[in-house]
Amino acid sequence: MSAANTTSAIITVALGGTDVPLPNNQNLNTFTVDGTNTEFTVPVTGEYLVSYAVATTISLALSSRVLQNATPIAASVVSPTVSASNLSTSFIVPLTAGDTLTLQLFGLIGVATLLGGASTYLTVVRLI
Repeated sequence: MSAANTTSAIITVALGGTDVPLPNNQNLNTFTVDGTNTEFTVPVTGEYLVSYAVATTISLALSSRVLQNATPIAASVVSPTVSASNLSTSFIVPLTAGDTLTLQLFGLIGVATLLGGASTYLTVVRLI
């Protein structure tokens, strides 16, 4: 599964977290997505490689993470010690059919403008 936000979307980030919409270039491969293009449902139980990146137009003091069923996955959290404009990571996680995944920005009260193009995305690959 892969999905991106290729526009220069403006995200109003709440301290506790704001979901990042990923409406573009969706290749869902049996995953499903909600109407806001923020919550992706896992179709098959297994081990998955999850990768994501978020790029903003300017460096900001914010963090990113992936939520599994509305709970942050510890291995997904990127919290730079200085302001950054690129946040990304990859990790392996067991997922169960019906689990939901959401890419989220948090830790900043303010506005983040995403860099256009293929710089903000979420990719999920079933390994076994």
